[in-house]
Amino acid sequence: MAKPLTKTQLVAALADAMDSDKKSAGSALDAIIEVITKEVSGGGAVTLPGVGKIYCRERPARMVRNPATGEQIHKEADKVVKMTIAKALKDSVND
Repeated sequence: MAKPLTKTQLVAALADAMDSDKKSAGSALDAIIEVITKEVSGGGAVTLPGVGKIYCRERPARMVRNPATGEQIHKEADKVVKMTIAKALKDSVND
């Protein structure tokens, strides 16, 4: 498996794709991350065409087990960030 791109590598690739400099590509990436974070943390969802949908899902209160001791613990309701991958991306990986 290939190593994941670092932010620096992603910014460089984005700058090449945009025919722009790394500073503006970095600013664009930071702005996208900020918009996604704000929307999802507010309970909304963001769809990235061709990539997938990022959304927040609420999990109910439940009983969980401590794997070290086997003790049952009550866990309060919480929220978790999920991502559904777009079919186009799945298909491109399997080609």
